[in-house]
Amino acid sequence: MVTPPEKTRIAEIRALRIVQVKDYPLFVFMLRAEQVLEFADISRVSRDEAGKLIGYQRPQVRKHIQEIVQYLDSDLPIFPNPIIMALSSRVRFRCTRGGNRHADDGVSDTGRLTIPLSEDGRPRPAWIVDGQQRALALAQARRRDFPVPIIAFIADTVDLQRDQFVRINNTKPLPRGLVTELLPAVDSPLPPRLAIRKAPSQLCDILNSDRNSPFYGLVKRASTASFKNASAVVTDTGIVDMIQESLTSPSGALYPYRDIGRGETDFDGIIQALFVYWTAVRETFPDAWGKSPEKSRLMHGAGIRAMGRLMDRILGVVDPVRKDAPETVRKHLEMVAPYCRWTSGVWEEIGHRWNEIENVGKHVHELSNYLIRVYQIARRGLV
Repeated sequence: MVTPPEKTRIAEIRALRIVQVKDYPLFVFMLRAEQVLEFADISRVSRDEAGKLIGYQRPQVRKHIQEIVQYLDSDLPIFPNPIIMALSSRVRFRCTRGGNRHADDGVSDTGRLTIPLSEDGRPRPAWIVDGQQRALALAQARRRDFPVPIIAFIADTVDLQRDQFVRINNTKPLPRGLVTELLPAVDSPLPPRLAIRKAPSQLCDILNSDRNSPFYGLVKRASTASFKNASAVVTDTGIVDMIQESLTSPSGALYPYRDIGRGETDFDGIIQALFVYWTAVRETFPDAWGKSPEKSRLMHGAGIRAMGRLMDRILGVVDPVRKDAPETVRKHLEMVAPYCRWTSGVWEEIGHRWNEIENVGKHVHELSNYLIRVYQIARRGLV
């Protein structure tokens, strides 16, 4: 390292540059354990005061970090997985004098990366895209000089970093809720398995952030601040699953709002339908609404999904655009209300106590079928 007159610290590191796509080269180099967090920040997933998503990394997992530390401090640790970083555009790469591009591939060369290090609280020149738990463990390990492989690319924008983060962690055991919440902020084309959850996740954001929504402030997402956890009682995966099922099933109430041929979705119509139905649910079951899943199975993933399937039936006969839709939906829900056991008692025919219902396929299927069957019988009685 050298120290220029302006007192900006500079790191020069030997690196291999690989050109996969023009303007987005990859750099492969090595850092010591103690240098990793000196070079890179961790962009935690959260939301600003306006509710806009910022960052992308999940909270640290202390147990997992401690396990890595114990391994690094063992006799023969092997650390083959690289930490992936996004570098600031302030870094510079200089090829080794004389040129040494490999004749056999034509896309890689060696040289030195010049990286300005942060001073006086300025942001560090890199962000960890993958490997934050490993980076935190390396900072705690006894072997401060342990060599760590790094793969990096240039990306000043959080959008590009977030895009790579989702793709890298797509096949790893990353919390499903975190990936789900990040999807709406990824603009580039996604694999079909992820793309199909993007619209439901966007709608989940609206349900949680719109003050007119019955779910306002109730949805627990990866970015939910710890001081808001008490009021956030519904998991976002339950909401997303409910919306996705209704959107993709031909019998779903939200399915008609999609124009598959044009690839368009009427979000305004979907939002109105969701607001009308779930507001009616809140008003029909006020004693069960807004409580933790341990106190109310209506707020449980199983309850949300089962009531979502009932929504498909009710909104199949009630047009949510009509002025009298809120009152009409409430009347339909009142047909099943006497048979619901959200906070106490035993579900008739199912045979489960209220708090024995779990968010597993068998229970969701049983509860859904029971609610729909009661509803259909009640409707026939009124005809």
